[in-house]
Amino acid sequence: MTTSLPLARLLDRTADAVAAVRGGRSLTAALDEVAAELRPGVLALASDVMRRLGTALALRARLAPRTPPPPVDALLLSALALLLPRDGAAPYAEHTLVDQAVSAARRRTPAAAAFVNAVLRRFIRERAVQVGAVMHQDVAAFNHPQWWIERVRQDWPAQWRELLAADDRPPPMVLRVNARRTSADAYVQRLVANGRPAQVVGPQAVWLAAPCPVAQLPGFADGDVSVQDLSAQRAAPLLLRPPLRSGARVLDACAAPGGKTAHLLELAELDLTALDVDAARLQRVQQNLQRLQLQARLVCDDARAVSRWWDGVPFDAVLLDAPCSASGVVRRHPDVRWLRRAEDVSTLARTQAELLDALWPTIAAGGVLLYVTCSIFRVEGEQQIDAFLQRHGAQHVQPDGAAPGHLLPLPDNGPHRSAPVVGDGFFYALIRKPSP
Repeated sequence: MTTSLPLARLLDRTADAVAAVRGGRSLTAALDEVAAELRPGVLALASDVMRRLGTALALRARLAPRTPPPPVDALLLSALALLLPRDGAAPYAEHTLVDQAVSAARRRTPAAAAFVNAVLRRFIRERAVQVGAVMHQDVAAFNHPQWWIERVRQDWPAQWRELLAADDRPPPMVLRVNARRTSADAYVQRLVANGRPAQVVGPQAVWLAAPCPVAQLPGFADGDVSVQDLSAQRAAPLLLRPPLRSGARVLDACAAPGGKTAHLLELAELDLTALDVDAARLQRVQQNLQRLQLQARLVCDDARAVSRWWDGVPFDAVLLDAPCSASGVVRRHPDVRWLRRAEDVSTLARTQAELLDALWPTIAAGGVLLYVTCSIFRVEGEQQIDAFLQRHGAQHVQPDGAAPGHLLPLPDNGPHRSAPVVGDGFFYALIRKPSP
């Protein structure tokens, strides 16, 4: 990691972000309070810390059994995480990191500078012994909360170690080319001409060998391309098979931030309603549609309150991208694992069931419902759909085998085995309402 900004400043704000996550706030919200020039560096450092926080917590407990005050603790955890052994080159030389962490400590809590210096220098001297001493603890070894580890182990007994390890790898940057404006092959040629190696990995999907700010993507401001994971790009084609008639009524429930909404409109002429309960997030849908020069009807309401927002005219297709644990996108949001609680999953599963039951009556005979979650937890995927089918009866529901079910963020993820990129963890179920 290279930057012209003083590392002490970045560490200071990284520690603030880590303290915010440990206090229950998302990393995204914490970064909103960071100055624009510091944000990229702080995001990189804080994400690195989140991926190693379990080990750092165990080490700090050994090296400083009495928990320091929160500002000091967050800085110490950040530095320990960044000093941990890793594949490839370390982000900073260890002596530089210690020196700058002590400088940050002087700014945050001057009296703690000597303490931070002593703990970090002891860790460097005893690193192999100290790390080895905590690796018998699951949380330290796998860098996830214990309940999360146990759930993944139960759901995926053959792959649980690989899945937890996958969460700690930075995600690829995948683009969705706007089919109304260009093709994936043509866009790759533009990227290569701009000195950005890239490869086509799907019908509209392009993988960037090295991530970059969206402002540097050719044609981004004009709507030629969007950022969307490979697994997420399956939603629109699934909902549209077989092709819906021109002008078909489609509902995108829980639509924000609008990636799947836009993909649907890029592929077909639709009368589309984008529904979301969060007004601020719905504005992001509008902004995305404006950039892509697309139109949809935006409605702010709870999808479960059907009587408030539905006009009674059935939809030909409904996309339900339901709120979930986000356990399939932890590599993109490494703070999620530390923010979620075990009881959150049960609460989310109840909400998913309520959404399914509320939206099913809005679908026309012969219409389809595509249920999506960015989760690898079976309770939010196949178990949720199994329960829905039992509630509604086989004579009223027809599952469509075209949907892939659970997609895991592993190299054997579905039909993309030969691709150099792995999609996020998702679940897809396509359900048809029988014609009379």
